[in-house]
Amino acid sequence: MNPYRSLPSRSFWRSAVAEPEMHAIEEVWTPKFTIDPDDPVLTAGSCFARHLGPALLDEGMNWRTAELPPPGLTEAERQARHYGAFSFRTGTVYTAAALRQWLGWALTGDTGPDEVWRDGGRYFDPYRPSVEPDGYASAEETLAARRVTLAAIRGAVAEAGCLIFTLGLTEAWRDSVTGTVYPVCPGTVRGTFDAGRHVFHNFTVAEVHRDLRAAVALLRAANPRLTVLLTVSPVPLTATATGAHVLAATGYSKSVLRAAAGQLAQEDDHVDYFPSYELITGFPFRGVFFAPNLRTVTPAGVAFVMRHFFAALDRVRGATRPADINAPASERRADTADGGDLYCDDAVLDRYRAG
Repeated sequence: MNPYRSLPSRSFWRSAVAEPEMHAIEEVWTPKFTIDPDDPVLTAGSCFARHLGPALLDEGMNWRTAELPPPGLTEAERQARHYGAFSFRTGTVYTAAALRQWLGWALTGDTGPDEVWRDGGRYFDPYRPSVEPDGYASAEETLAARRVTLAAIRGAVAEAGCLIFTLGLTEAWRDSVTGTVYPVCPGTVRGTFDAGRHVFHNFTVAEVHRDLRAAVALLRAANPRLTVLLTVSPVPLTATATGAHVLAATGYSKSVLRAAAGQLAQEDDHVDYFPSYELITGFPFRGVFFAPNLRTVTPAGVAFVMRHFFAALDRVRGATRPADINAPASERRADTADGGDLYCDDAVLDRYRAG
């Protein structure tokens, strides 16, 4: 007798992956903790994370947005100003360092550097340069708006049951003066690039793990009941500043993020990992969930990921899925438009491609 004789079929590649039809692969995730439908859930992270909130709402779960839009805005205006894309109106949060930075500002009373960027008589926040596309009338208004967002984050964290954070990148640009990290390279979305001040950094596994652990500590200090569910975005890099081929750079970035997230999930009972990255990029799925640009995840791909997510939660709750499990509400919606790169700050990098 040996330990492998008592393992379930999902532990073996042939029975769990090779033999089932692609859509019949199941039980890829066994949740460490449940998320009850009434638990307030927050989402943040890379552009892939923007799909999670609507899917949670469609399934009757309690997804929260910390900032509500002012009255009178059209749907297009709400989207352009990043209301309802993520729980926090921070724009995309690609790195663990950026998550730690936002939580540090929100939960420790620090409001971040006073620097703002001026462009055409309007003012922009360097740490969320695309959130207010028309900018603000003054530097004071820009910083005041950031304080509103920080207060909203603080209030949402205090009430939440779970935060789902989607890691996107290891590549980042730092400010050597303030020590802060930007969401994108200055001089792309907004701002002016200063080679003496703006420094490229590609995070390691140890650094991502450190920042994730610090972010979880901030969250749990503010709300001891809060759990954290980590995922890795399947969306590849738009461009890399490493000098490597973008395919290899994407492999490095996603491997580092996956390793750091998995390590923390093994170490911390309040942290879990959900394999959205594997469900889209795993070779058993043959890349069918990518659009022709091989970057954008299709609505069918998002629905496939969320089907596995909700089915796993139902198993730990002892519930059963309806007969149309392969077509959850997120897939049945009439509006399945992806939304393009509206919320992907790094997508702007493709404009600088030679030719």
